[in-house]
Amino acid sequence: MKPKLKMRLGDLLVQEQIISDAQLQQALGEQRSSGRKLGRTLIDLKCITEEQLLQFLSQQLNLPYLDIRSKTISADTVALLPEVQARRFRALVIESDDDSVLVAMSDPADLQAIDNIEVLVAPRQLRLAVAPEQQLLDAFDNLYRRTDQIAEIAGKLEEEYAADDMFDLASLTEGDSDNETTVVKLLQSIFEDAVQMRASDIHIEPGEKVLRIRQRIDGQLHETLLNEVNIASALVLRLKLMAGLDISEKRLPQDGRFRIEVKGHKIDIRMSTMPIYHGESVVMRLLDQSAGLLTLNETGMPANILARVKHQIKRPHGMLLVTGPTGSGKTTTLYGILSELNTADRKIITVEDPVEYQLPRINQVQVNHKIGLDFSNVLRTTLRQDPDIIMVGEMRDRETVEIGLRGALTGHFVLSTLHTNDAVTSALRLLDMGAASYLVASALRVIIAQRLVRKVCANCVKDYHPSAQDLVWLEKTSKIKINPANLKIGSGCQSCNGSGYRGRVGVFEILELDDVMVDAMRSGDPQQFARAALKSPNFIPLADSAMAYLDQGVTSIEEVAKLIEDMSESKVPLSEDIISQQGIEG
Repeated sequence: MKPKLKMRLGDLLVQEQIISDAQLQQALGEQRSSGRKLGRTLIDLKCITEEQLLQFLSQQLNLPYLDIRSKTISADTVALLPEVQARRFRALVIESDDDSVLVAMSDPADLQAIDNIEVLVAPRQLRLAVAPEQQLLDAFDNLYRRTDQIAEIAGKLEEEYAADDMFDLASLTEGDSDNETTVVKLLQSIFEDAVQMRASDIHIEPGEKVLRIRQRIDGQLHETLLNEVNIASALVLRLKLMAGLDISEKRLPQDGRFRIEVKGHKIDIRMSTMPIYHGESVVMRLLDQSAGLLTLNETGMPANILARVKHQIKRPHGMLLVTGPTGSGKTTTLYGILSELNTADRKIITVEDPVEYQLPRINQVQVNHKIGLDFSNVLRTTLRQDPDIIMVGEMRDRETVEIGLRGALTGHFVLSTLHTNDAVTSALRLLDMGAASYLVASALRVIIAQRLVRKVCANCVKDYHPSAQDLVWLEKTSKIKINPANLKIGSGCQSCNGSGYRGRVGVFEILELDDVMVDAMRSGDPQQFARAALKSPNFIPLADSAMAYLDQGVTSIEEVAKLIEDMSESKVPLSEDIISQQGIEG
């Protein structure tokens, strides 16, 4: 039997004194002009909160109220209600068996929607529950993946090109205007799925018998396999056309970029091709320009480190380095610093390869090695452009390092990056690259080292009970006292795609050079410099910062162990409990 209110919703809310009659009349007037449902109108007018309304409907209709964020819902269950109808009716299939389905709705009083859903799930009996609309919208994005659509279009594309290895370039480029070609539809589905899953990179890798499409989400690769390996060349060809690359060149790597709009997001895509045994591999980095740049306050730095960084960047001259491996968030930190420094009274010039985000008021130079426009050449010219602040994308060679250091000594504030493991070794790396010790000692002021660790999913977080092995490892490894009661882990849910993690957080260490370190550097004594750095009272190593996140329940033992293992290059044992709970292969 369908749930039905005994009275009209507005009258019931007034009768229960949840809203006043004046608020109801205001909402009815607004509803007549907007055409929206009364419940949504009352929420928008702030007469009632969504949770209050849903709890009220739950009681009046005798339906369960669900928080669906922590529920694990299978793809087969969700597919019982097509995505178009699910989004239209704000309804999601939560559970199913042979006889019935449980559907969560944001408006269980919508009888017309219920009629349509009953037809779609027939012959199963429909059971209803109430859930917040935003939770449903988030679930749609997480659960209605494009993998089936990608496989279907890939099969169609293989049929189209099975008989002939020659591709009609004219038909491929038609997709620029009407998106009707099969290749364009397939790429559109791939990009939509990547944006929906918050992927930072897309990998297209042809194998002998399968085509792999992999997405990097929160630093981890997730793989989709397509049997239609023959379509790889069609995908690569189309992508090359979009990036303006040479479609006839398949023997050499190529780099390009293009921009697309996906699901309301303006995405800048950096693309790299590489010839491999079974064709060409393509890797695309997705940069969401519509998301906006993070400010320094939004980078996730702990308050104590953030305050020290803000103090250091007020210097009129000197060098600041941000260090860490590829994918550790160095660029995000640098852009956060630049956004803090970007004022009308400062001239800022950046030398980048490539320019990832366009910043107002800042003069950004794109390095082009093909015409000799490399870091060192641009940097020389930059110093003649009367800058206050210079950002060099990376210190790659001795010449660039020395020009940057001399710039820092001649009244400029210089920002740059290094691919090193930690702050202490970063200063010594400059010496290894051939820079004079007196230059490094005189110019280098501060080094920020960083990593990224995955955050435990807030929707499925639960207490983690450490094993005896875990406790021994913590005792030996951590310099701070970890309370075992604070340890958390994610059980896996639809919000985190079953991984137990959602999002990442930066782990930072900052080394501010004092007189003892400067003297050791000037004398060319790396051992004395390292000892002085490690003894600095304000220096907190990366491992200790990661342990602090562990004690706060932000991340897990697994993530901290991986970080420490990567830094020490030694195996850190994981307990069987973590292996079993996270499904890690040994």
